[in-house]
Amino acid sequence: MELVPLTSPEEVARVAADIVEELVLRRPDAVLGLATGSTPLPTYRALIRRHEQGSGPAWDGVRTFNLDEYVGLPAGHEQSYLATIRRELTDPLGIDPARVHGPDPSQAGLPTAGERYEAEIAAAGGVDLQVLGIGTNGHLAFNEQGSSLGSPTRIKTLTAQTRSDNARFFGSFEAVPLHVLTQGIGTILRARHLVLIATGAAKADAVAAAVEGPVSASCPASVLQLHPHATVLVDAAAASGLERLDYYAEVYAAKPSWQRH
Repeated sequence: MELVPLTSPEEVARVAADIVEELVLRRPDAVLGLATGSTPLPTYRALIRRHEQGSGPAWDGVRTFNLDEYVGLPAGHEQSYLATIRRELTDPLGIDPARVHGPDPSQAGLPTAGERYEAEIAAAGGVDLQVLGIGTNGHLAFNEQGSSLGSPTRIKTLTAQTRSDNARFFGSFEAVPLHVLTQGIGTILRARHLVLIATGAAKADAVAAAVEGPVSASCPASVLQLHPHATVLVDAAAASGLERLDYYAEVYAAKPSWQRH
C-alpha cells in the first residue's frame, strides 16, 4: 500500500483524476469501479472538466460498476447510486448508460442480487481500478465494522452512524434507507488497483487506523494493507493523525516518474 500525502482536496482530486485518465488512455476498454458520496465528487468534476475541454481520453469503451446501492428507494429516486453516478460522472463523460452498472435493489431479486452482481463483474473481466472512500468509522463501501474480510456482494444493514453521515443527502436521518446492497471486502480486493480518497479532518482517525493500525474487521479499510496495488490519497487534514507522515512524504517525493501511477 502506498500513501500519498497531498496538500488540499483540490490536489487530491487532480492526482486521482490523473490516475484514472492514465488507465483509460492505456486501456480504452477499462472497467472502473466507482464510489459515490461527497468525497470523490471533486475527482469526478475534474474528469468532466478535462473531457469538456477536450484534454481527456475517450470514454466510449469504458464500463463502470458501482460499489453499492440503497435498498427500498422508489425506482429512479435521485439519491439512488445509479442515478447519482450517471448524473455526477458517466452521463457528462458520454458513457452509454447500458455500460453503467449497479447492484439490482428490486425487492423480488434481493435474495440473488449479490450473486448476480458478482457474475456481472466477472463477465466484464473484473475491475481494473476501484475508486474508494472511507467512512468515519473505517467502513469500506458499506462494509461496516465487523464485516468479514472475505465477504462478497450482499445485503447489509446500515449503522446509525453511517445513516447519520448520509442524512444530508436525504434531508433527515429517518429518510435514509436501513439496508443496502454492497460489494464485499473480498469483491473489492479482487480489483487490480485500489485508489482510496480521503479528505478533511473528520477522516483523520479512520485513515490512521486503516494505514497504520492492525488489519482487522474493526476497521474494514485496513484490508488495503493486504492489496498488492493500493494507493491512498490524502490531504493535509486527513493525514493529520498519521505517525509516519514524514516517511510517506519522503518516499513519494523520491518516486520515479514512471512509477507514479
